[in-house]
Amino acid sequence: MPKAERRGMRAIILAAGYATRLRPLTDTIPKQLLPVGGRPMLDWICDRVAEVTDRIDLVTNARFAGDFDQWAKRRGGVTVHDDGTVSNEDRLGAIGDIAFVLERIGTDDDLLVVAGDNLFDFALGDFVEFARGKGIASGVAVYDCGDLGLAAQYGIVDVDEHDRITAFEEKPPAPTTTLVATAAYVYHREHVPLVARYLDEGNPPDQPGRLVAWLYEREPVYAYRFPGLWFDIGNPEQLLEADNHWRERVGLPPRETYSTVS
Repeated sequence: MPKAERRGMRAIILAAGYATRLRPLTDTIPKQLLPVGGRPMLDWICDRVAEVTDRIDLVTNARFAGDFDQWAKRRGGVTVHDDGTVSNEDRLGAIGDIAFVLERIGTDDDLLVVAGDNLFDFALGDFVEFARGKGIASGVAVYDCGDLGLAAQYGIVDVDEHDRITAFEEKPPAPTTTLVATAAYVYHREHVPLVARYLDEGNPPDQPGRLVAWLYEREPVYAYRFPGLWFDIGNPEQLLEADNHWRERVGLPPRETYSTVS
């Protein structure tokens, strides 16, 4: 993305969850810092985010804030925010964490929000250009997972002929489409203050897709269909698959079982 187009954009990376399905790996290492392809998975995500902005904020919890601080010192260019929670039971939730960071930083820029456990191939610059090309509108990156059973694990979207979202359902029991929302969002600067309104109305603070499900009924939200691969790393099988994919990309041999040792 040309430098002029990088202006007016800020990013929040969500990394405050406790990844209970990946225990015991995540008892001592936050999921987002587990190695994938020989690097912390968060490095791959930040490489993409850096394509569109050099103002990156990462939100995490008190349990792992020190780990992310050490990673950020090595990485550079990332500000870590500790939300003060210590367990899965007292977490703020993804939307609560977005609001927490926004209250701390204050911003009148467009906002990119990316989950720290979503690995993808597409260029975020293309996504940002797509969303900005829609005027005063927000965007969500969507992926055709090709399987209705798998789609039930995510938020599914319906769109019109212009890719504007007309329906959004989080984890439906009987999905009617395989077009699913990923945890990558662009919020127009005029929509960013609506995060606080969403929470003030008493809506659920967890699952970032719920904010989109609420927003599209009030403001224009468009779906960006991206090419390439996407990994939502929520269990050991997905972690191993992503690790082997990125190992192949960098010339490392595949392995049959996951290990934190590269």
